[in-house]
Amino acid sequence: MIQNENPVIADSLWSATANAHPVCTPLSGAAETQVAVIGAGFTGLSAALHLAKAGHEITVLEAETPGWGASGRNGGQVNPGLIEDPDAVIRTFGESMGSRMVALSGEAGQLVFSLIEKHDIDCEAMPVGWLRAAHNAKAMALMRARSEQWQRHGTELRLLSREETAEMIGAPAYVGGLLDPRGGNVHPLNYALGLAQAALKAGAHIHGQSRALSREKRGGRWVITTPNGQLAARRVLICTNAYSDDFAPDIVKTVVPVRSVQVATKPLSDNVYRSILPGRHASADTRRLLLYYRKDASGRFIMGGRGGLSNKDTLAALEDLRRQSVRLYPQLAEAEWEHGWGGYFAATPDHYPRLHEIDRGVMAGLGYNGRGVAMATAMGKVLAQWAAGRPPAELDFPVTPPRTIPFHFFSPIGVQAAMTKMKLLDRLGL
Repeated sequence: MIQNENPVIADSLWSATANAHPVCTPLSGAAETQVAVIGAGFTGLSAALHLAKAGHEITVLEAETPGWGASGRNGGQVNPGLIEDPDAVIRTFGESMGSRMVALSGEAGQLVFSLIEKHDIDCEAMPVGWLRAAHNAKAMALMRARSEQWQRHGTELRLLSREETAEMIGAPAYVGGLLDPRGGNVHPLNYALGLAQAALKAGAHIHGQSRALSREKRGGRWVITTPNGQLAARRVLICTNAYSDDFAPDIVKTVVPVRSVQVATKPLSDNVYRSILPGRHASADTRRLLLYYRKDASGRFIMGGRGGLSNKDTLAALEDLRRQSVRLYPQLAEAEWEHGWGGYFAATPDHYPRLHEIDRGVMAGLGYNGRGVAMATAMGKVLAQWAAGRPPAELDFPVTPPRTIPFHFFSPIGVQAAMTKMKLLDRLGL
């Protein structure tokens, strides 16, 4: 179970199968560091690891334990690229910056797997590719355009026929698909714990149960107060994503936290296991309210999708995922469901992540829109480059001022309304 979490979303497979957690004692008393990192998820841990390996003095403050938030409870799918396709990125941000963003996001999956290999992280890593399954002809046309765009950027994505998709998915539910060889699967919590171990080994300090409460500029340093201590730093990286709070009021209203939930079976029998995703790809469909699914190293089937706002709605969403699983794979009708859990990802109105310099010497990275395994790892590297002295204009992602989403207070209502609309359009096949 996820400690200190709502029981409705706390029964996590990843927590139940996690490796030993590193010792991260709470911050006590006064301390100093070059760079303070707020949040020990993928973004913060990647930043800490890259900075520590480069010889910088780093201290991470985590309100709970490493990987407690979305980083330790997502689907573990390594999905390269941004949500928008390369042409749209370049059209929006210009040839120079857009091309750098495309390259950064396209290489993000390879960055994940290279860090895992380099630091010998035990997290069931499988770089077998990410399979996007098209639910109708319109979606398949978009997959074809995506393949052509990435090919112009030097990446060969494999378009799949209806028959090939059925063989790779293990079900005849789709009209075709697209296989991105740069993706794959990880045990997300163990990946986060491995990043933490690697950062500690490289010389970083990580303090758990050390929620950052406030920051104050004193001379040339920022002083961050926690329940039992104070940390002085020249630069601060805020890496709290959908779990941002009053410590970073500048960014809280720039994203909308959206609940995502997952269910997992007990290990399947051999014949059922072999019939589902025989290549063990990470897979997701193309519906507006998409379903994402995979198998873990112990033979469990895992499916995820959008959750509800209330506990009642979330329980209904968990049950719906079990029904959807059996609809896709009738052989799961007799499967025993062992876990059901959830968490929040940070959504942005235009689907692009954010890099905000919110004060002199304070930078935040967030808003991965459900693609945080790869993109948060990459953004952590970008934040590390900035903290080490690289000018904002030379980063591979644009630095923008934080902009509050209009009527952010009503975002839960907006999320519910949008989900209802998308569910209807999906049912109509539009």
